[in-house]
Amino acid sequence: MTGKTVLIVDDEAPIREMIAVALEMADYDYLEAEDAREAHALIVDRQPDLVLLDWMLPGTSGVELARRLKKDETTADIPIIMLTAKVEEDNKIQGLEVGADDYITKPFSPRELVARLKAVLRRTTPAGVDSPIEVEGLTLDPVGHRVTTQEGEISIGPTEYRLLQFFMTHQERVYSRSQLLDQVWGGNVYVEERTVDVHIRRLRKALGERYDHLIQTVRGTGYRFSTRAA
Repeated sequence: MTGKTVLIVDDEAPIREMIAVALEMADYDYLEAEDAREAHALIVDRQPDLVLLDWMLPGTSGVELARRLKKDETTADIPIIMLTAKVEEDNKIQGLEVGADDYITKPFSPRELVARLKAVLRRTTPAGVDSPIEVEGLTLDPVGHRVTTQEGEISIGPTEYRLLQFFMTHQERVYSRSQLLDQVWGGNVYVEERTVDVHIRRLRKALGERYDHLIQTVRGTGYRFSTRAA
């Protein structure tokens, strides 16, 4: 498997099924939603790697959902491919203007869909998701799921690993406890904010004296990962 998860958002079950088969054959995991409300809940909870979003949905349109996702910091970086039967140029432009990364006009072939999907993922995948990321000798390898230093491998728990991966791919920005809960635990999971502090302490302990300074406490706000002095 590629390790990537794609959310299929379309109110027509046969289209979702066709796309699901194509994704399975290309070794992608997938989730399904038939309207914007269901899609948004899955996006917040499961943080898919890409959203295939139908333009015409019952209730809230795909364009409105795309606009909402791109305005929210916690979902803005998730790439979106619009699926549309509309061929007029202004509709394509509108889809791109609200933040969609690409669009595919129906009907489309499964091969075209997978090819476009791979291209968008290549463009939008940040360092540290597919390739190792290194900071001052601290290296996170997402493929091997390992964290190493010049002295060797660090023993680190799964939640601390996800925290570190998020921090290393979002450096120099301050995140509140609630934002970290959304990004690392998932927005629909009930966890008290103080839990973040517990895992931050565990992460610092795992990193040791040489690297614990990278996880900085910003008083009254939250935490940031930074190589600069606090």
